[in-house]
Amino acid sequence: MATGRITKRTIDALLANSVAGFLWDEDLKGFGVKTTAHGSASYVVQYRLGGREAKSRRYTIGGHGSPWTPAMARDEAVRMLILVAQGVDPVESDKQRRREAVDLAFSNYADRFASSCKGKGWKLLVKRSLALHVRPVLRDKPLPTITRVDIVAVLDRMPEEQVGNRRNVFAVMRRLFKWAMSRGDIASSPMEGMETPPPVKPRERWLSDQELGRVWTQAPKTHRCFGPIVRLLIATGQRREEIAGLHWEELNRDQREMRLSGSRTKNGEPTTVPLNDLTVTELDQVARGETWPKRGRVFPTSAGAAFTAYHKGKTKLDKLIAADGGDPVAPWRLHDLRRTLATGFQRLGVRFEVTEAVLNHVGASRSGVAAIYQRHDWKPEKRAALDAWNDHIVNILGGLETR
Repeated sequence: MATGRITKRTIDALLANSVAGFLWDEDLKGFGVKTTAHGSASYVVQYRLGGREAKSRRYTIGGHGSPWTPAMARDEAVRMLILVAQGVDPVESDKQRRREAVDLAFSNYADRFASSCKGKGWKLLVKRSLALHVRPVLRDKPLPTITRVDIVAVLDRMPEEQVGNRRNVFAVMRRLFKWAMSRGDIASSPMEGMETPPPVKPRERWLSDQELGRVWTQAPKTHRCFGPIVRLLIATGQRREEIAGLHWEELNRDQREMRLSGSRTKNGEPTTVPLNDLTVTELDQVARGETWPKRGRVFPTSAGAAFTAYHKGKTKLDKLIAADGGDPVAPWRLHDLRRTLATGFQRLGVRFEVTEAVLNHVGASRSGVAAIYQRHDWKPEKRAALDAWNDHIVNILGGLETR
């Protein structure tokens, strides 16, 4: 075994003479250079873990030349041999280091987590939360090195008034780290012991009969899609995205029903919504007749995509209501129309279970033991409730016309 001082001059001499073999450094045991007859050289480190009985291992540091000079290669060999002295295999350590830099870099890992998520609503929330709030802070930081301080930095960056959003982002991050633990990519979650942000204070806003009638009347003046969407929200009590994303194949005029699959609802539960007269009339106007299309979006944009200009439509609707000569209307949201229907049902004497069924809301009446043994779909009761709600709206509109 040839030994000597590994320097640039020594290596140049070996390469000039086409010497093939190993030269081991006389000062740093385990550090060597391998040369070939073809004129190449590479730095290596040889070590043994577990005593003399253990098999020796050889690791290639890199080829001679930029960036590996004898001095740089020696420093790397020292670092690796220190790990060996500590009982750490530098080969495995290097693999882990490379894995953390690529596979476990937060940005890359977040993509894999988002791809694994099920449910359209949850998947959308995950992607949005990671892109807007988490990635800008954690960037490519290796997952095992993320601490509670990093999590706090993500939450502190968010405006305090975004109470619900902070809670959602917290839930997304907690699920991500639990998923990482289940895969063995981290030993523990940096969020263990952290308190969940406080819940959003429940909204209590619902529209009075007069307010509801004014919204119904002014809605068609906003936009060819937004106006009918608002009216269907009032008449059916369904969620904004469920109505705006309607396809004609989900509607049946003969049976007067709207059927949404679990992939189209927020909670993943399929639902059937009876269509009352106001809803059918509104859809007839959209279809320009009593024969509805067999397929396609009910409310497509000019480009054929789903309608999403809610803010613009709502702003115009508020201006129209403010200028209709009535009393000022307190701030309200489209989601308040759903609460307005539920409140209206209560005033009309509709059973709580029927209200939950119409709203496709998994509440106390549809959870636990009741969810297992209560299989009634409340279809006749839902139709009766929505018909009663239809008549109530018609009476409201009639009252406005007589003023």
